[in-house]
Amino acid sequence: MDKVRILPASSKLIGDILCPPDKSFSHRAAMIGALSSGETLIHNFSFCQDTWSTLHCLELFGVTIQAYPNQGVVKVTSSGKDGLSEPSDILDVGNSGTTLRLIAGISAGIQGLSVLTGDQSIRQRPMKRIIDPLRKTGVVIGGRDGDRYAPLYIIGKNPLRAFHHTLEIPSAQVKSCLLFAALWGDAPSFIKEPIPSRNHTENMLQAVGGDIRKQNEIIQVYPGKDLIARPFHLPGDASSAAFLIAAALLISKSHLIIRNIGLNPTRIGMVHCLQRMGAKINLFDVSEEWGEQQGHMVIEHSILNSFEINQDQIPALIDEIPILSVLATQAHGRSIIRGAGELRVKESDRLHAISENLNRLGAEVREADDGLVISGPIRLKGGKVKSYHDHRVAMSMVIAGLIADAPVEIDDIECISISYPNFFNDLQKIGYRDFEIESNKV
Repeated sequence: MDKVRILPASSKLIGDILCPPDKSFSHRAAMIGALSSGETLIHNFSFCQDTWSTLHCLELFGVTIQAYPNQGVVKVTSSGKDGLSEPSDILDVGNSGTTLRLIAGISAGIQGLSVLTGDQSIRQRPMKRIIDPLRKTGVVIGGRDGDRYAPLYIIGKNPLRAFHHTLEIPSAQVKSCLLFAALWGDAPSFIKEPIPSRNHTENMLQAVGGDIRKQNEIIQVYPGKDLIARPFHLPGDASSAAFLIAAALLISKSHLIIRNIGLNPTRIGMVHCLQRMGAKINLFDVSEEWGEQQGHMVIEHSILNSFEINQDQIPALIDEIPILSVLATQAHGRSIIRGAGELRVKESDRLHAISENLNRLGAEVREADDGLVISGPIRLKGGKVKSYHDHRVAMSMVIAGLIADAPVEIDDIECISISYPNFFNDLQKIGYRDFEIESNKV
């Protein structure tokens, strides 16, 4: 395991950089390319451990994948969803929960046996939330420990039975899983979403000809239409950019421009939260393509006030809770996060991980069942913290180290490559070089 020693930032952060490619879009673009007839050329693809897992799984369905990492391009060639074949091997998703849950929806419509598994972390994440609704389609599906966990087995069929399902927990992964399965339905399917989650899958399916409609809380999927391949130019990842945004807000006299950032309203809850806190964040040159907005962002060092986040706001910023918690330690007042119990079943128990680490650094964080209470501003001290093998926890602790009054040592940073392989390179580009990486590899 590689560890890193983060020294307090010695100077302001200045830069004009491209936003990292979006992992969520990349997963979905590759999968939708596999479901579409023809060649799908994907530009600004996020090459990280998680998306490589998706590409490898799609190849096992008989899809042709050509990857050009130096160009940020992937070409997916497929005969369409009905041309996919029984996978030739076990579908190993690595550490990617998105891959597992979305591929499960695709596997349901492919005749034959699919077996899905992943690393130790994946095998502890809840799967009953997709198993139960997928059974409504008539597919044979099950998992370990009473259907609670992976590995999963799926005996797919075509067509699948149409279904009605209400999402009890706002989850774009569960919703996308069901959207994919519904494409093989024998009649329209209906998914009720009381609290909206990110809608990239719906937008991208519509872009390739899918008949996806939404009326109030109901998403309607009308099967039968062929999906036709088209190119995708993907926006940058607001969830990854969040760490650079936080750094610029926290370090005095910093001024940062991040270009090509995705601005889908279901994904930029953190930006809206930060603006309410008093953050100097401005957007410019905003454009839209196939239902997705993108643009550029200017961030300046800011004095921040505390915030409150409730359950309805969580889906639009759930990935950013760890770094928002770091920002809360420097905000004036008491910040409260509620309705975030889902964070306990991510790559780590993120509520516990963030609380434990920040308290080690001298913060005042109280852990609740479904959230956190954080008082600020508190001067952070140095010390040793753990990544919990969770990329978002690790990157959050790096940013915390920038504002600590002594070095912060993080035990395992290899997990960062799961979503943001160029994280430290981008920090260097904007002027932060005060870190030391120690490799334990032989």
